[in-house]
Amino acid sequence: MAGLSRRRWLATLAALPAAAHAGFNFFTGEYTASHTELQALVDRQFPLEQRYAEVFSVRLHDPRLGLNARAQRTAITAALAIGSPWLGTGLVEGTVAMSSALRWDAATRTLRLDRPSVESLELQGLPGSDADRLRRIGAVVAQELLHDHVLRSFTKEEMTFGLKTYEVGAITVLADGIKVALL
Repeated sequence: MAGLSRRRWLATLAALPAAAHAGFNFFTGEYTASHTELQALVDRQFPLEQRYAEVFSVRLHDPRLGLNARAQRTAITAALAIGSPWLGTGLVEGTVAMSSALRWDAATRTLRLDRPSVESLELQGLPGSDADRLRRIGAVVAQELLHDHVLRSFTKEEMTFGLKTYEVGAITVLADGIKVALL
């Protein structure tokens, strides 16, 4: 029996570098993801596209993730394209910058964007009131596209170490990543 426990203990130790490499540190009770890892996750989820009023199509692409430790928010800046047959050129391009809090969804084991808000939206080559209307449309659709958007999904296996399955506590945005407390 003691030999079996020792084997199990050695197998657990052998698995630790893989768990630590993945950002999990069950000894300190936290998961960390670097900015680079998070940017790669965001890159795989774009482009995002949605229609508005069956007349406009809004597309977000080429995202850049920012982290604001002081405000405890993430930021996503993306290229924006608004298309419509009603537009003289057919397509207006620009850039949208948004910020968002983060929240944990225990039912789906996902880290999600929470209450994203548009900080700025710039359009190229469109003056006056038409630009204002398209900015409002772009802002509404961008917020809808990123509302409750999954930043990172976790499997049950990732959240289990030994016989314990961990839950998520506090989520902390760092200057160079995100740290999640494991309870």
